Amino acid sequence: MWEYSEKVKEHFFSPRNAGVLEEANGIGDVGSISCGDALRLMLKINPETEMIEEAKFQTFGCGSAIASSSALTEMVIGKPVSSALQITNQDIADYLDGLPPEKMHCSVMGREALHAAIANFRGEKWKDDHEEGELICKCFGIDAHLIEETVRANNLTSIEQVTNYTKAGGGCSTCHDGIEEILIKILAEQGKTLEKATSKKKKKLTNLQRMKRIEQVIASVRPQMLMDHGDIELVEIGEKEIFVNMSGACSDCQMVGTTLSGLQQRLIDDLGEFIRVLPASQLNKVMGGRA
Repeated sequence: MWEYSEKVKEHFFSPRNAGVLEEANGIGDVGSISCGDALRLMLKINPETEMIEEAKFQTFGCGSAIASSSALTEMVIGKPVSSALQITNQDIADYLDGLPPEKMHCSVMGREALHAAIANFRGEKWKDDHEEGELICKCFGIDAHLIEETVRANNLTSIEQVTNYTKAGGGCSTCHDGIEEILIKILAEQGKTLEKATSKKKKKLTNLQRMKRIEQVIASVRPQMLMDHGDIELVEIGEKEIFVNMSGACSDCQMVGTTLSGLQQRLIDDLGEFIRVLPASQLNKVMGGRA
């Protein structure tokens, strides 16, 4: 398990400035629920002084994503836009007394949301929206532009670090060659060489170990569902899909897709592999199509 600072825990359990800012005149949306993390940062900026007077956020993701978003709002309130733009993802992590290496992508997402919100306030097209970048990681929708920018900003030297900061390469791993090419190019400019992967790679789980881990993760989300008069049941485990049945109030909840996406991300993080969590109603369609 990852170790979190007391400040990360504080901002997770008691997040600052969470919710909707009705008077926002700068809004930045980054990430994707389907990829496990999404953030909307809302800013109220004085048009005359460009001072950030208020900030709120809505986020879907892990505890580090919530803590990073909360910290970011605290960091920017009362600052002029020019100063806020100087905040780096490392500044966000430092404000929280550090983040686990595997969760640094949460601080990167915060920095991107900040730049997107300020661009929105200024009526500009966000220059870092990666529309022109070559898609490198299809699992998480990460392109070459974001990888290059993050490598340069944080002096990354290995594929493992790129995954920690951007999520790229954390799914099926077929994009590792593309990430390696980017790293080699940037490091060559700096007179450095690529750090090859070490024996820190996760040990492959046996089928029984994998099944138990999946059961444990699902069991960890059940208490909240039961409180909301719903429940979740594991139905089938496939090679790349996990099928569950939602019952009670959860069966027809409008947030069922969000719930499944959140569970999917927790399983990806825990198992170290890219899988999909699907409703049991799709079992025959998905598995039958492979027969």
